[in-house]
Amino acid sequence: ALAAGPAFAQGSVEDYQQNGITIATANEIPYGWVEDGAAHGIAPDVATAVLGTMGIDDITWMVTDFGSLIPGLIAHRFDLVAASQAVLPARCEQVSFSKINSSYGEGFLVAAGNPSDIHSYDDFIDHPELKLGIVSGADQLDFAHSYGIPENQLVMLNANADAPSALTAGRIDAYGATGLTVVGLAEGYDRVEVADPFVDPVVDGAEVRSFGAFTFSQDNQEFLDAYNAALADFQATPEYREILESYGLTDHDVDAALAASTADLCAAQ
Repeated sequence: ALAAGPAFAQGSVEDYQQNGITIATANEIPYGWVEDGAAHGIAPDVATAVLGTMGIDDITWMVTDFGSLIPGLIAHRFDLVAASQAVLPARCEQVSFSKINSSYGEGFLVAAGNPSDIHSYDDFIDHPELKLGIVSGADQLDFAHSYGIPENQLVMLNANADAPSALTAGRIDAYGATGLTVVGLAEGYDRVEVADPFVDPVVDGAEVRSFGAFTFSQDNQEFLDAYNAALADFQATPEYREILESYGLTDHDVDAALAASTADLCAAQ
């Protein structure tokens, strides 16, 4: 992670037009990452386009661990987060989320051949010797807890990129992440693969689908309102769908994102 910079105060559109804006992401392909100083991914591409329509073109990108995104935002180390963070009630108590920008399902990464025959969260209940890897702070930890998987079966990793080596070293038997993340991690590695078939986790009687949004500090409502208006306008253009689908999201994923309500997701029990 980059060293923390100065604290950023709440700002107006005019402030960011004049002074630039600082955005944080986590190195998680395809949701958001920085390479050679340039930001890429579902959230950074949309954020760059939306801010451009607002006359904000001077963007400084910061990279930090996923688990540090919300604490860093609260501490005003950056102005917003573009990392496709899932909108969850517990997070809504700490930060403010934009309109929904993306939606995605779940998956497991396993060693080649899936030697432990893992296809669902239930498998960890049936086989207490198995270890499940999860990125610290990710919502897959909530899924594991909802299934009653004990802490001694959970292994916290710092980043998605650590999963293949953890699997091949035998530290974990499966790695839980979103479906797109799992597919991306499997590409280029012949010693790991996507668990197929995979049974989506069920929480409170419903299959889990995550809804990602941009994240703002709770004392920056004026700018969030302006950003949401610009985001809504951009989502009505063909370019918005083209960006999301270029990273592997389907029409169904995009339609689900457009139909979802941030307020409803924050209020979910």
